[in-house]
Amino acid sequence: MQGSSIQFPTPSSGSALLDPFGRAITYLRVSVTDRCDFRCVYCMSEDMSFLPKRDLLSLEELDRVCTAFIDQGVRKLRITGGEPLVRRDIMSLFSSLSRHLESGALDELTVTTNGSQLARFAEELAACGVKRVNVSIDTLDPDKFHQITRWGNLSKVLQGLDAAQKAGLKVKINAVALKGVNEHEIESLMHWAHGRGMDLTLIEVMPLGEIDGLRVDQYLPLSTVRERLETRYTLHDLPDRTGGPARYVKVAETGGRLGFITPLTHNFCESCNRVRLTCTGQLFMCLGQEDAADLRAPLRASEDNALLTQAIADAIARKPKGHDFIIDRDHARPAVGRHMSMTGG
Repeated sequence: MQGSSIQFPTPSSGSALLDPFGRAITYLRVSVTDRCDFRCVYCMSEDMSFLPKRDLLSLEELDRVCTAFIDQGVRKLRITGGEPLVRRDIMSLFSSLSRHLESGALDELTVTTNGSQLARFAEELAACGVKRVNVSIDTLDPDKFHQITRWGNLSKVLQGLDAAQKAGLKVKINAVALKGVNEHEIESLMHWAHGRGMDLTLIEVMPLGEIDGLRVDQYLPLSTVRERLETRYTLHDLPDRTGGPARYVKVAETGGRLGFITPLTHNFCESCNRVRLTCTGQLFMCLGQEDAADLRAPLRASEDNALLTQAIADAIARKPKGHDFIIDRDHARPAVGRHMSMTGG
């Protein structure tokens, strides 16, 4: 295990955080870094300027904020980035947070990753109580994978998948549907994922942050993708929910699950139960809104959690009903100025 385990007391209460629309906030996504060892074309520019390390919450501070949320009823934590596994000593955070799984205060601790570091960390993640991971793979063509990620190596990611499954982790594949790039590979990607016992979730391009190029050229409606699939496959809608925005179907011909995340063709906000914490301590109540609450100031203002707990409650009271995502065809502007790597994917 890298680093020493962080020690904080286990929460004792479990009062629910309710937003203005009566939705219980039980899911926290935590970005531990805005840095990434890929430069995916739909996520960020190739020449990115990242945050100074001094602006980031320490691992101890991230643990303390997570614990404050768990104390108020959050039952699921997802660690994200950037690429979370490139943060130095990140396994000490997983190790420390695992105490909430052991106590029963937390139902699930998961991670979203590009897979580049999974071969290195899969066994340690499993030892910390992580049961499943989401891995982003948009194509199985090595050259195209490198083009999409700019810096990525598909063989290294596939080695990570092997290591994850060997360690007993359940793997879900996330793929961003890109017009004219991978839209004709979706069937083969689905067969590959289902053949390895992995779910596949397709995601529409989200208009977050300035990139090199135009998102209108990347955008592929998943309603179109589903229509195409239904000409060859039998798709049965499922009631399954994993705490996120995906809507699932079972593909009769493969026996596997296929998910659709459709922020543009179908607003998924009606049952939103999640908020996002950035690596600098900004809490975004909605992925598609600019409003954020500063949790770093109250966190550092006092050693007890009274100010932090109040700041969290005040923030949840401002959670909007839904996002305002739109692809701006007239001005080619992102709907939200910050990059996904800053918010946490």
